[in-house]
Amino acid sequence: MVFWEGYVSDEAMGTFAPIVVYWLYAGFYQLLPPLDSYRLHSRKEEDEKNSVPLPSVVKGVLLQQLAQATVAQGLFVLTKKANTSGVTIQPSILVQIVQIVVAMLVMDTWQYFVHRYMHQNKFLYRHVHSQHHRLVVPYAIGALYNHPLEGLLLDTFGGAISFLVSGMTARTAVIFFCFAVIKTVDDHCGLWLPGNIFHILFQNNTAYHDIHHQLQGLKYNYSQPFFPIWDKFFGTYMPYSLVKRPEGGFEAKAMKAMKD
Repeated sequence: MVFWEGYVSDEAMGTFAPIVVYWLYAGFYQLLPPLDSYRLHSRKEEDEKNSVPLPSVVKGVLLQQLAQATVAQGLFVLTKKANTSGVTIQPSILVQIVQIVVAMLVMDTWQYFVHRYMHQNKFLYRHVHSQHHRLVVPYAIGALYNHPLEGLLLDTFGGAISFLVSGMTARTAVIFFCFAVIKTVDDHCGLWLPGNIFHILFQNNTAYHDIHHQLQGLKYNYSQPFFPIWDKFFGTYMPYSLVKRPEGGFEAKAMKAMKD
């Protein structure tokens, strides 16, 4: 039993809930006061280094979400398995947890290799992936600011493959995709807030991804959005240390860069 049962179908929730959650969570970060004591970059850096205005970022994100919603709706329709009464039998909680973990690992695997290839292929980086890196200083609303082709290949296809391989139902997918969206937004929020559960539970977090957006980290820390497994396995893991800036806030300093 879920709170939307009887009001909205699981398929509709799986399609639109992640979009709503994205704007609620990213909007929450956007509406916070400056919090200069917890920022990984100063507001001056954000204004000077980011080459894309906020309205363009919002338009880019909405375009990607339109493509995601279209693919998701088609995927749910094609894979729906209902009994003769038109009801989809939901697996046990334990099975759903296993499916979510499998989906996390599949998504991480897909995104690592596609993301890394987009950095290694000069054409794809210059004409596709560099759009995301125009936000040198990440912020929450820009988490899904990508070239439309990258949004389709990296995020939309990655989500579809995770859903299919794990064998989850649309109801379980609501939980998984909403969680993945929250984690992705948090990784781009640019804030190192005390008590942030994602910073406690995941090595792959805001500071970890901030390193990737830095010049010296462009060829490191490709893993997203959950675990740094593939970075560590293939030698693209760049550890970091958090250093307090004299003017306030923190700086994520790449350990390899500090040794150079």
